[in-house]
Amino acid sequence: MTRKWLVILTAVATLGILGCPPKPEGGGSGNTDATGGEILIGEYGSLSGSEATFGQSTHNGIMMAVDEINGAGGVNGRKLKVLTEDDQSKAEEAANAVTKLIAQNSVVAVLGEVASSNSLAAAPICQNNKVPMITPASTNPAVTEKGDYIFRMCFIDPYQGEAMANYLTKDHQPKITKAAILVDVKSDYSTGLASFFERTFVANGGRIVSKASYSKGDSDFRSQLTTIKAAAPEVIFVPGYYNDIGQIATQARDLGITVPLAGGDGWESPKLIEIGGKNLEGCFYSNHYHAEDPTPAVANFVTKYRERFGQTPDSLAALGYDAARVLADSIKRAGSTDGAKLRDAIAATKDFAGVTGNITLGPDRNPVGKKLAILEVRNGQLALKAIVDPSGNASGPAATGTTAPAASTTTAPAATATTAPAAR
Repeated sequence: MTRKWLVILTAVATLGILGCPPKPEGGGSGNTDATGGEILIGEYGSLSGSEATFGQSTHNGIMMAVDEINGAGGVNGRKLKVLTEDDQSKAEEAANAVTKLIAQNSVVAVLGEVASSNSLAAAPICQNNKVPMITPASTNPAVTEKGDYIFRMCFIDPYQGEAMANYLTKDHQPKITKAAILVDVKSDYSTGLASFFERTFVANGGRIVSKASYSKGDSDFRSQLTTIKAAAPEVIFVPGYYNDIGQIATQARDLGITVPLAGGDGWESPKLIEIGGKNLEGCFYSNHYHAEDPTPAVANFVTKYRERFGQTPDSLAALGYDAARVLADSIKRAGSTDGAKLRDAIAATKDFAGVTGNITLGPDRNPVGKKLAILEVRNGQLALKAIVDPSGNASGPAATGTTAPAASTTTAPAATATTAPAAR
């Protein structure tokens, strides 16, 4: 009986932490509005586990931004301090990490995650405790639907899926009319992106000739690929994460499948081509930016990142950098670290000059009007294949399409690095 009551009391205490209101100003170490104390910011991410490069790149971007801000005097006369928790690429650990950051560390805001399933696990905790959370790169629409304290820096899957479907059916040469879909059923990101892609692809007159599924952690995809091959698609849409894509591409080529694979921003990682090698030639995916973009903001960011970490920054690093800078700007404008005031300041973000584009948050707390890049594997490197501009002002040849942002195809003058040396 004693053990039984101990278990019950522990469960009640845990629920109390998850549902408690945020600690009052001054309750955390240095988190008062008075000048002099550090402003504590929480970060949770996949620093280890199956999506480790996501968390590592994001962390690098966040820390580079924070160090620059602190080097320039901090925010409202105070330095920022980032407290980082590794969620091991697991949704349940993401929830635990955010609970710790709020209940034990009294952070004023939280940055994270990349994987949508992890963000969906953590967002309700931030919302219930009235602690603003900014996800740099989770694209599933449901993330910001968890409440008015939840924000994001990236475009969402309806936009990403529709843009890719429009590109294939309208602008790709030759135009694609038959596609297969291979989806990770354990991933909110993968299932959501697949559904938005399919809806637009079919609406544009295309046919989904085969649909198959796998689960995170699988290593053998031959059965699904054999079924897909028999349906003779012109492209295979695989909205998964980089650690699976390389293996899928390799097994597809082993089975004699020659059509390209296409996907979303979950492909983005220095490990992608390292895993898939030549089997990824001609494959492509949608992304948030391209490191060879010649605009001054991108070029300056890439130069500083390479100097510090010894590698080319991927889009997760760029989005992490933007997320930290938007948060700092919001704290400055709020003149306070109070949860409600900070939430209102983040929501009011407009025309913020980010590396991934100008950032204006809409009423649903998602950015509006961000461009999308489509990157292709060419000669073992990434090159720009197309740009989707929601304003219609695309560079290069005019594009068609009315149901989603138009795309135009341009080639990049150079390609990003595909393998990343260890960070300095």
